[in-house]
Amino acid sequence: MTQNLLFLPIIIPLAAAIICILTPRNLRPAQAMIALAATLINLLISAALWGRQISFSAPWLGIGFEFSLRLYHFSAFIMLSVASFGFLVTLYSTVFMRDRNSLGQFYAYFLLTLSFAAGAVLADNLLVLLLFWEGLLLALFGMIIIGNKSAFKTATKAFIIVGITDLCMMTGIALTGKLAGTLTMSQINLPLGGLGSVAFILLMIGAISKGGAMPFHTWIPDAAVDAPLPFMALVPAALEKLLGIYFLTRISLDLFQLNPGSWVSVLLMTIGAVTIILAVMMALVQKDYKRLLSYHAISQVGYMILGIGTAVPAGIIGGLFHMINNALYKSCLFLTGGSVEKQAGTTNLEELGGLRSRMPVTFACFVITALAISGVPPFNGFFSRELVYDGALSRGCIFYVAAVAGSFFTAASFLKLGHAAFLGKINDKNKGVKEASFAMLFPMMVIALICVLFGLYNYLPINKLIQPVLGEARLEGHDYSGFPHNITLVLVTVIVLIGALANHIFGVKRTGAGLKAVDHIHYAPGLSQIYSMAEKRYFDPYEIGMKFAQFAARIIWRIDRAIDWVYDSLLTGAAHAFSKVIRGMHTGYYPVYIAWSILGTAAVLLFALK
Repeated sequence: MTQNLLFLPIIIPLAAAIICILTPRNLRPAQAMIALAATLINLLISAALWGRQISFSAPWLGIGFEFSLRLYHFSAFIMLSVASFGFLVTLYSTVFMRDRNSLGQFYAYFLLTLSFAAGAVLADNLLVLLLFWEGLLLALFGMIIIGNKSAFKTATKAFIIVGITDLCMMTGIALTGKLAGTLTMSQINLPLGGLGSVAFILLMIGAISKGGAMPFHTWIPDAAVDAPLPFMALVPAALEKLLGIYFLTRISLDLFQLNPGSWVSVLLMTIGAVTIILAVMMALVQKDYKRLLSYHAISQVGYMILGIGTAVPAGIIGGLFHMINNALYKSCLFLTGGSVEKQAGTTNLEELGGLRSRMPVTFACFVITALAISGVPPFNGFFSRELVYDGALSRGCIFYVAAVAGSFFTAASFLKLGHAAFLGKINDKNKGVKEASFAMLFPMMVIALICVLFGLYNYLPINKLIQPVLGEARLEGHDYSGFPHNITLVLVTVIVLIGALANHIFGVKRTGAGLKAVDHIHYAPGLSQIYSMAEKRYFDPYEIGMKFAQFAARIIWRIDRAIDWVYDSLLTGAAHAFSKVIRGMHTGYYPVYIAWSILGTAAVLLFALK
């Protein structure tokens, strides 16, 4: 009976999704209440399952596979986080999505996402995991496509990018199962090397793609503009980071033996460092509230990958702590962006300004979460970053420098965003703007409060949620909660943050506007050309791939036309000319026919004699 509880977090959102899609359009309030009730029940069940260890296994497909689910500390932690964000974002959506079209589809895809996410987290068989993982891809496509008029192109882009990486993951699962002799995750522990390293890389691609790391990220900024905002607050900002980093942690700690000295570890750290720098540099120059946040959603996953890639306890704990912290403040930041969009009618920073007095609660939530994501003490983001810094420095100075540089540009871009949207002179169009409704403010206030709580009392998430994932053997008696032990790294962080503030003040004085505070970086010699190329999508792997596909299609089309010409024109023309020559030889003159007959007979005899 207890085992059946594992199915509730999967079945309840799934059933509610079906009900929402079948509910008539004229009953929109009912759709919202169904979704809200389902996510609340799902949250309560996830909370009730916390602290339990439950396993379920049954024959599946009739060919020797097991449908296996497993609830233990790590999966319960992620499932509770997903359920919490699901409920808060649903509450927010009841107001934000009230007058939107395709409301039933939105809630259906939203609830399907929660159902498949729970299944992926609980799965203890790689094939079962893949089943729910691919379900998330379908829900992702549906959630994006119901956005604005250009959403179909973005949804297709997301489907292709994630679909290709999922094919890599499928191959990795097959190879892992072959090497381990089983697909049960709790029974796999393979050494890296040879085919083991290949299997790890293939699974890693699926994990970091779900997390939104480079180079599998380019659909996220487009979705920020085209998809419904609650989707951005839940999926790229929170849920996919939780699932992607959860799976990356599982393959790094459980399925494979990732060691600090391995080249795979260096590869992970390199991907993390590159993602941090390149994404935050793109965030720095954005002029749309949501698009700027989307690049930060990408950049922050770099810290998680870097931390886990260090393969040392401090870095891994920092990466996991940053995972939950990022889900908190990034989700809240997107919700503040939604409040601005709902009340002011735009997220274009050139049309905003002065909203602090009009939307004080939204502004306060923005300030708290912006400070948290920038790594300002004593907020939660500060403590998770310091652990990542500590782990990165132990593996190489270059990775530490990249992480710290990311902090500088993160702080600089949020100073620009906050100044442009909330400070300065209010735009004439926005003088009538009022604060958002309580249903939209409540989720933001709860998340902002947790950001403060997880900073001041970081032993709660670190001791109760994160350190048990590693186990006592890996921790070796160390406790990573409390104030960072390396005061030198803290001082460097403070200096970097002060430098970001000085940079902003310099930029504002130079240009007279918060939105242009980083123009001296944007248009610096060398960087301006690179930014221009980036904005034209010259570095977008998807666009490069599409151009290559178009070029290949043109070549194939020309080959096809050439083949058609050979059959339709050349051969038929040659046959026609030959027949014309033959007809010309048939003159009706009897001696000519006798001569041809003699020549033909001679040719046959010569051929036969050979």
